[in-house]
Amino acid sequence: MQIYRTPDESFENLPDFDFEPHYAEVDSGDGATIRVAYVDEGPAEAAPVLCLHGEPSWSFLYRKMIGPLVDAGHRVVAPDLVGFGRSDKPTAQDDYTYARHVDWMRQALFDRLDLRDITFFGQDWGGLVGLRLVAAEPDRYTRVAIGNTGLPTGHGAASEAFLNWQRFSQTTEHFPVGMIINGGTTSDLSPEVIAAYDAPFPAEEAKAGARIFPTLVPTTPDDPGGIDNQAAWTVLETFDRPFLCCYSDSDPITKGGDAPFLAKVPGAQGQPHTTIEGGGHFLQEDRGPELAAVLIDFIAST
Repeated sequence: MQIYRTPDESFENLPDFDFEPHYAEVDSGDGATIRVAYVDEGPAEAAPVLCLHGEPSWSFLYRKMIGPLVDAGHRVVAPDLVGFGRSDKPTAQDDYTYARHVDWMRQALFDRLDLRDITFFGQDWGGLVGLRLVAAEPDRYTRVAIGNTGLPTGHGAASEAFLNWQRFSQTTEHFPVGMIINGGTTSDLSPEVIAAYDAPFPAEEAKAGARIFPTLVPTTPDDPGGIDNQAAWTVLETFDRPFLCCYSDSDPITKGGDAPFLAKVPGAQGQPHTTIEGGGHFLQEDRGPELAAVLIDFIAST
């Protein structure tokens, strides 16, 4: 496995993101060692709020939420998935699988950081990876919140819009990460913010994980990821700790994606599920402070 490590200078002068990076080393599963980067802010003794990003963003996506959560007394841990942000980036697309993404985060968050009493928030692939970790070790979690995500099993036809996104990711000559993020927001991102989303990828070889991610979403029942997700659902269907859905109102991709959780997860019953108004797919970018306030209230009330 060949590894690309984004130079530190690529991350200089990021707008509103001066958090010190921390690192944990994990086993790649292929004989290599991978360095996983994460933000760790707030009192070390406080229960962690674990924030997982999706495709093709990185922990920079949470910059508008980290401050308010820390000011409320919480510890915030926001990792960069392998292939993203300051984390190492295997350079071959077939180095990435859904199962490997789950295992890399499990090693970093459980084996290395030993996080417990977790409040989890995940969006996009942050939910697809993070909910698998909830199912793997539910006793580590005190409460769960999700927005604009899902846990697909491959049952039901994928939308034409999603299939088009898969094809684009594999066929486009240029994969413009910052502009993809901009296209998934209701905001008009500044050139500096777009450049910050591009920062982890100064070379084309660094984009293997970002390019392959859309194809790893299970779209058939016999997909290995779909089979693993079915097993995860059997755990979530018994998860009785507080479970909150806070999807945005302006994301056609995940519209209605909260329905299975509302129907099947016991801990979702009676919770103050919230619609984040004015948020696109990347609701942390569009409405970060509002989303942080929802999480702060959720923690305080449960």
